[in-house]
Formats: sequence, C-alpha cells, structure tokens
Amino acid sequence: MEENNKKVKNETIEWIKSIATAVVIAILIKTFIFNTTYVLGNSMYPTLHEKDRLFANKVSLYFHGPSRGDVIVLKAPDAPDKDYIKRVIGVAGDVVEIKDGEVYVNGDMLEESYISSDAYTHVYDDKNIWEVPEGSVFVLGDNRDEGASKDSRYFGCISTKSIKGITGFRYFPIDTRFGKIK
Repeated sequence: MEENNKKVKNETIEWIKSIATAVVIAILIKTFIFNTTYVLGNSMYPTLHEKDRLFANKVSLYFHGPSRGDVIVLKAPDAPDKDYIKRVIGVAGDVVEIKDGEVYVNGDMLEESYISSDAYTHVYDDKNIWEVPEGSVFVLGDNRDEGASKDSRYFGCISTKSIKGITGFRYFPIDTRFGKIK
C-alpha cells in the first residue's frame, strides 16, 4: 500500500513538473517570439476583416525594424490600453506626402495593390507632409475612407518602441493564399 502511495505521489510530481514546464515555455514564447491578435474594426479593410486572427512575430523586431509594407501591431498612441493594426508606409528618413488622394514616399507615388482601386487617401487637419524621424515609422490603415482609420495622419509618426509585432500570417480564416498577408 505504501509503495502504491509513493508511486502515485511521484507520478503527481512528474505531472506538476510537466505542466509547470509547459506554462513557462508558453510564457517565454508569448513574451519573446510571437503573439496572437485579432482584428477589431475595419481600418485595415480590404486586407483584413473584423475578427480575423493573426500571428504577430516579435523576433524580427530584435534584429531589424519593420520594413515599408509590413502590417504591424502597435500600442495605440491615443489609447494605451488598446492595440492597433496598421501598415508601415514610411520608415526613418522618409518623407511621406499625401496629395490628391495619393500617397507619395520620397517623391514617388506609392503603388498600393492592397487598397481598393477607387480609394482616396484623405488628410486630417490640412497636414499632408510628414518627415519620419529616426526610431519612428509612418503608418496607415488600408481602409482610406474618411475617418475609417486612426493612423499617422491623425497622431503622427509612431516610435518603433511601441510596435508589438509584425504580422504576416492570418490563421483564421485561412484563405487560398494560405493566410499570408500581402
């Protein structure tokens, strides 16, 4: 009987060790490697839809910043308890200009295959030129309807320190492109 109790106790300890190890590994992965997020609102339409679920990669942020065209998750500058999902349009040293509904980066019109063909990029407060400082990016939502996206037109360039991850894969719903975000 005592041997049976000892066996049950050892097995219980092994289960507790396994569960604790799994929890620690999960926390490390979520903290340093990737996280999951979901879309609220329509600021990234037509690329992303309400309730889409995404992986946000954190590892690449340790080695290099986001690149132009990346879709990122960032701490909302105007609501610290929220996250926003936006597209990087300009990186440090770029000059972003919006004129006649088109976006220009360093004087060249940006080819934006990810927005609606009839999209018109509005500006807020009559400001239409931004110089992106070191350690910052200029972001826009893919939905360019007036008032559809709070982005750099609204709050200016954002610090790269506020970026929580770079998305690149939608895991729900998966589509014919295997969920890859372009």
